[in-house]
Amino acid sequence: MTAAPFRHVAVIGLGLLGSSVARAARAGVPDIVITGYDADPAVRQRAHDIALADTITDSAAAAVAGADLVVLCVPVGAMGDAARAMAPSLAPGVIISDVGSSKAGVAAALAEALPGHRVIPAHPVAGTEQSGPDAGFAALFRNRWCILTPPSDVAPDDLARLVALWEAFGARVETMDAEHHDLVLAVTSHLPHLIAYTIVGTASDLERVTQSEVIKFSAGGFRDFTRIAASDPTMWRDVFLSNRDAVLAMLERFNRDLSALETAIRAGDGLALFDHFTRTRAIRRSIIAMGQDDARPDFGRSDHTGGD
Repeated sequence: MTAAPFRHVAVIGLGLLGSSVARAARAGVPDIVITGYDADPAVRQRAHDIALADTITDSAAAAVAGADLVVLCVPVGAMGDAARAMAPSLAPGVIISDVGSSKAGVAAALAEALPGHRVIPAHPVAGTEQSGPDAGFAALFRNRWCILTPPSDVAPDDLARLVALWEAFGARVETMDAEHHDLVLAVTSHLPHLIAYTIVGTASDLERVTQSEVIKFSAGGFRDFTRIAASDPTMWRDVFLSNRDAVLAMLERFNRDLSALETAIRAGDGLALFDHFTRTRAIRRSIIAMGQDDARPDFGRSDHTGGD
């Protein structure tokens, strides 16, 4: 039997991703010790009640004592403060990672807060619109990508251990430069969330004008937007601020493409519209072929599935 990559993981932040990390560790890594902490006392109490970890502590410092891996599952804007709070109790040789949706800013914040420590940022590209310790589930990462953005001086053995852990969770692991990650995720995750928040906000404004008909007659496309727009507001506020440059670059490109479609509609250019829609339809089929979504009706999302 292959040795477990870690013996004691501390999970800081016990929302959807943190609780899923704890559950996946318990399911996929035999005999691992799990400690957890959340800044919200109510969340800590609930995590204790449902036995989310072996121990739920009253401070981040207590949670990380003796751990050989710490996974920060807090909003990206809170990474630096969380790291400073736990720093005094970190064991020599501990690896610190995270699950944030932007990476260059997180890497900089952790490097500043934890000089001399082994930091390997990570981003599991998985999630749902739910939040809280009850929302997590062990299978969240199964067959989803986890992107690691290790520093240039990372020790190969440290990186291999973290890869092994995410593979034990059922994830598919990729490594890339943090800045490249942020550019890719700006278009595949961050911009879609921004669009969803915008269109649902527009519909909310129109709801008053149309006397409840927007919500009453919501079609499938709009309902999918509302699922995304129900995501945690604190987390996504921090993502957009942390990854501002890449998001603005992708938003500029999107606005140009949207203007081109508007021009085609005004001109009655059906060929341009048909060509564009045919190309995007092929992209959808490619995503299904790669196993990153489900072709069943309603995307097969009758249970816990979704994306970040």
